[in-house]
Amino acid sequence: MSSAIIETNKLNAHYGDAKVLFDIDFKLYPGEIIGVLGANGAGKSTFLKAITGLLKVSPEMYTLKGKHAGGMEPGDIVKQGVAMVPEGRRLFPSMSVEENLLMGSFAGRKGRWDLKAIYDLFPVLKEKRNVPSTSLSGGQQQMVAIGRALMSNPEVLLCDEISLGLAPVIIKDIYDSLPNIVSDGMSVVVVEQDVTVSQKCSQRLYCLQEGRVSLEGKSDELTREQISQAYFGI
Repeated sequence: MSSAIIETNKLNAHYGDAKVLFDIDFKLYPGEIIGVLGANGAGKSTFLKAITGLLKVSPEMYTLKGKHAGGMEPGDIVKQGVAMVPEGRRLFPSMSVEENLLMGSFAGRKGRWDLKAIYDLFPVLKEKRNVPSTSLSGGQQQMVAIGRALMSNPEVLLCDEISLGLAPVIIKDIYDSLPNIVSDGMSVVVVEQDVTVSQKCSQRLYCLQEGRVSLEGKSDELTREQISQAYFGI
């Protein structure tokens, strides 16, 4: 197997004096889709913040493409090929759909993702490219958030609760786009609370409980009973 593109080794993270993550060991390989499950407060978003540099950790706890990356600035991590679709989408409300998408290209990385590729992936965005992003439906706003991240041409795409608040049919449409997104070998981390969605779209699963890894394994080999016990601790 090739080397991990992202690896954490006994990763711990704090908010001030409050410790939130405890000794997280995690590996993501090129072309792999990993699901990260857990209830509210399990530490999922904190883990993504540590990987993206939004939360500082010790350099040796986080390796990106074989080099220590803990403590790197978020902008530098984007330039190294890691992009996040944040929880809640966080679009720029004063900008049009197309302007929001173009914000993702400032990292200057080359690759297949440009405006045409995004509009091919999500045709509805081309129709609405000149309207304010806030005028879109929740599902369309999520497409913009995904498109903005892809515009940085990442090697790793981190998706934080992208199904939150969306209708099931919209969730299906968004996750149906994943095979196209990863067709060139991109790695994806999907953070979800929905067990069915996470297990279906991923090759491996990590479950977090109270800031610790409570379960890890191949998605199609883990039983619902194992996942429920790791998820809820019962």
